Amino acid sequence: MAAPMLRCFPRGWWPGTSSLSGVLALGLRKTHSGAQGLLATQKARGLLKDFFPERGTKIELPQLFDRSMTGYSPQTVYCGFDPTGDSLHVGHLLALQSLFHFQRAGHNVIALVGGATARLGDPSGRTKEREALDAERVRINARALRLGLEALAANHQQLFCDGRTWGSFTVLDNSAWYQKQHLVDFLAAVGGHFRMGTLLSRLSVQTRLQSPEGMSLAEFFYQVLQAYDFYYLFQRYGCRVQLGGSDQLGNIVSGYEFIHKLTGEDVFGITVPLITNTTGAKLGKSAGNAVWLNRDKTSPFELYQFFVRQQDDSVERYLKLFTFLPLPEIDHIMQLHVKEPEKRGAQKRLAAEVTKLVHGQEGLNSAKRCTQALYHSSIDALEVMSDQELKELFKEASFSELVLDPGTSVLDTCRKANAIPDGPRGYRMITEGGVSINHRQVTNPECVLVLGQHILKNGLSLLKIGKKNFYIIKWLQL
Repeated sequence: MAAPMLRCFPRGWWPGTSSLSGVLALGLRKTHSGAQGLLATQKARGLLKDFFPERGTKIELPQLFDRSMTGYSPQTVYCGFDPTGDSLHVGHLLALQSLFHFQRAGHNVIALVGGATARLGDPSGRTKEREALDAERVRINARALRLGLEALAANHQQLFCDGRTWGSFTVLDNSAWYQKQHLVDFLAAVGGHFRMGTLLSRLSVQTRLQSPEGMSLAEFFYQVLQAYDFYYLFQRYGCRVQLGGSDQLGNIVSGYEFIHKLTGEDVFGITVPLITNTTGAKLGKSAGNAVWLNRDKTSPFELYQFFVRQQDDSVERYLKLFTFLPLPEIDHIMQLHVKEPEKRGAQKRLAAEVTKLVHGQEGLNSAKRCTQALYHSSIDALEVMSDQELKELFKEASFSELVLDPGTSVLDTCRKANAIPDGPRGYRMITEGGVSINHRQVTNPECVLVLGQHILKNGLSLLKIGKKNFYIIKWLQL
């Protein structure tokens, strides 16, 4: 069957309108977020990119979320996350934010972990085949992603509640239904509803077929499984909307066509823009520039600093994309930022909101402590930092556990930590001012360590040699 028309709308535009204000003419006036509808609000924030199809045969996409419509009921929206790695990353946050906005408006959302589809590898947006993952690695990754998604949903529920009745947030794994399928039975039941010409026409397929490496059968079959996922969730959960990155459009269209052919019902796809770095490269594991959401891979401090370092021309867009702050509040933040850009107030607010969502309030507190300790030489911050925070902050630092003997000197400490060379050269490094302990320069090698000065209340010493070489010492038997 011929695919319905797709349009890529410019920012602030909606079908049949010349500006964002035209959304009100589509009956969205009484829906979520006051004068503007839920979709219009997300569109205004830059969260939504493309909509498919433009018009359904029985119902249109905006009507699904219009509370004023007769027979209105909350909708179910889903987005898939393939466990090709053992952690979510910043590139996933945009789709998650959009899911959260639907949830906040009272709709039910599903985060689908692709425990089965990850075995095939999604060819979308790729120039060569993904490295094959064995079943055990995918299982481990899928469990890690489920835990990560559940933690984000819990932080969202606990720390960003706005007093309204929210919809549910459910995490599923598609391996649960594919494990029950037999290959021949599945092909016989599902395969006959897909036309090869249509599948071959997808941009992701065409790009790969024209590449030197070509395309494997496993990759080619990926869009069939994603289409079946949509059908399964439609049948079991009444899910009518699939959300995905803009590179997922072909897979979403396959799901639409499959469901419409089998049931005659209308379903829809919504894409979110891809987040890129300053050079235009997609942020993610494949590109090698992922900023992870798992603390073991990217600490709260590193995540916080990633957003604090965003350029002025990106920060307003990121505040709209990655936070739940109302648009008028973002406007106010930007007005203050324009007056005093050197304070990086907008970037700090952005970093705080994202870090709190990903790592909770304690994660945000940790990021701020680390920031104070590293960039503001705060002794107070150092004294309350845990061993884990110090290891996260000074990743390249050597970590030693030493017994504090009576009369231990600065020279003894440096040598036991293997921080300076033996002999006169190491001695001179101290006398010439090249050594500091807890951000305080020491120049007397024979000076005996003093509790509260060289050794903090938490039993730690931060030794710095030169400008960049750090050593962390944990003192035993104090």
